[in-house]
Amino acid sequence: MSIGSLYQYFPNKDAILVELVKAHINTGIAIIDRLLTAGPLPDALDDQLRLFVRATIDNHLQEPALHRVLFEEAPRPPELLEMLHQAEDWVVGAAQRQIATHPQVTVVDTATAARLTVSAIESLVHRHFAAGQPVKIDSFEDELVAMLFRYLTAAPSLS
Repeated sequence: MSIGSLYQYFPNKDAILVELVKAHINTGIAIIDRLLTAGPLPDALDDQLRLFVRATIDNHLQEPALHRVLFEEAPRPPELLEMLHQAEDWVVGAAQRQIATHPQVTVVDTATAARLTVSAIESLVHRHFAAGQPVKIDSFEDELVAMLFRYLTAAPSLS
């Protein structure tokens, strides 16, 4: 497509970047939705965590430099921020339903645990894969799953 044709659909490059961010968000939601509706999840908590970690990694493996631009440099108009918040709330809600009913989970505050789990996965995957630094995917995945598993199954702390 020529630049002239592209700008018939978008008023400027910021509008193009916003649409690319929306497409990334929608792809991530679709991936999670497919995992949740494709059939029963594995019984073991670490296997469930691995599915969601791997899905997030897969969503960030393509075009890591573009992801860095989209989330570090692209404009964030109010409607995009609202979409980001709604997408995060949807994923956190799905995570909370899984965490709250899983027999291996020992955390008491499942709402906070779900938000921390989702944030940790998204933030760490984005940071490591969009940074352009070499990452051993299998090791990264194993360590992130282990970290989250230990957090969700640790003996409750004294408050």
